[in-house]
Amino acid sequence: MKILISNASSDPIYIQILTQIRQSILSGELVAGDSLPSIRQLAKDLQVSVITTKRVYEELEKEKLIDSVVGKGCFVSGANQDFIREQRMKRLEEKMLEIIRESKELSMTEQDVIHLFTMLSEEETSS
Repeated sequence: MKILISNASSDPIYIQILTQIRQSILSGELVAGDSLPSIRQLAKDLQVSVITTKRVYEELEKEKLIDSVVGKGCFVSGANQDFIREQRMKRLEEKMLEIIRESKELSMTEQDVIHLFTMLSEEETSS
């Protein structure tokens, strides 16, 4: 798991970290049972406050994306697969809306978009 913090971002550091870990879980990069760095280790690696990483882990635990086990650490939760699927579907819908908006700006018809999607899908399947 690679986390990049941007000083140019308008988002607070904890939001940047939270978003990237959440994304890693929702994308399947991190799967149920994977261990996360300790709060202290993550703070050290990112050169941020332990309070910041603790806040991130607490938020991820509230979202039921990770589980904390006393004395063992934090792990990606396997208990909330429906939530993860729902979040991934939400991301897909947002991307599709972006495609719809972009295609309208290009004066593409719905059929043009479907044709392009079908063509790309066939290419992806044959690779």
